[in-house]
Amino acid sequence: MTTSTGIKASLKRIVARSRKIEVAPGFRGASGLRYVTFFERLHARAAFDWYMEIGCRSGQIFRHAQGRTIAVDPFFQVERNVIGTKPAMFAFQQTSDDFFASGFLERNAIRLSASFLDGMHLFEFLLRDFMNTEDRSHEDGVILMHDCSPYDLAMTSRDYSDRSGLPWTGDVWKLLPILQEHRPDLAVEVLDCSPTGLVLVRGLSPGNRVLRDRYDSIVRAYADLTLEAFGIERFFASFAHVDAAAEADAGFPRFRPVMIEPTHVARPERSSP
Repeated sequence: MTTSTGIKASLKRIVARSRKIEVAPGFRGASGLRYVTFFERLHARAAFDWYMEIGCRSGQIFRHAQGRTIAVDPFFQVERNVIGTKPAMFAFQQTSDDFFASGFLERNAIRLSASFLDGMHLFEFLLRDFMNTEDRSHEDGVILMHDCSPYDLAMTSRDYSDRSGLPWTGDVWKLLPILQEHRPDLAVEVLDCSPTGLVLVRGLSPGNRVLRDRYDSIVRAYADLTLEAFGIERFFASFAHVDAAAEADAGFPRFRPVMIEPTHVARPERSSP
């Protein structure tokens, strides 16, 4: 990236962060700890044996991870040191579908402890990412998903061509009713991380085929469904926002089954001048 392009990108990010969020009538804003800050505090407090992130772009989130890390994005734009003191890091510049199909996780007997899914904001993509991630996670693992709690209708459009420079969540809000209907065995919560929430899923069941077997019928049922048609009030009545700051202040108890003390992670050592 050229210097001028980098400056423009940085300015665009600053403008986006400073834009006042106006919550539309009927919507419930996620006004808690900013999601980037939540991850910074999480990764500062704990390491994970294997942490995976889908939809990384600049590495803003995973650069703070202290354990072994897997990053997947079809087009990285990394401008800083994102490796740090991680004992191992693997970056895959490809789609998540291609990554999972490659068999990398299986060949290396990797079981994921924590994963953050923030790829393409169309529900069928996120649903596949969730299915594939759950299959390769520890039963005590945690999966986090971004942008499922929108604050207006415009941002939930499946067409992002007219959202340049504007917030866009797409229709990944559908993951909440889908999981509530088809996987009531999962523990699904929505942290109030601003600006668009952070879904936290526990009680994973690797090998569970319910979503996989019903995938085609789920996509047919939800493909043309808008949030307005589903019911905005109905959607927000289906969950309560969990205080993300309180979770962080308490030492991230929801993550404890798979947390590793950072001091227990092997650190690289310089072997030459």
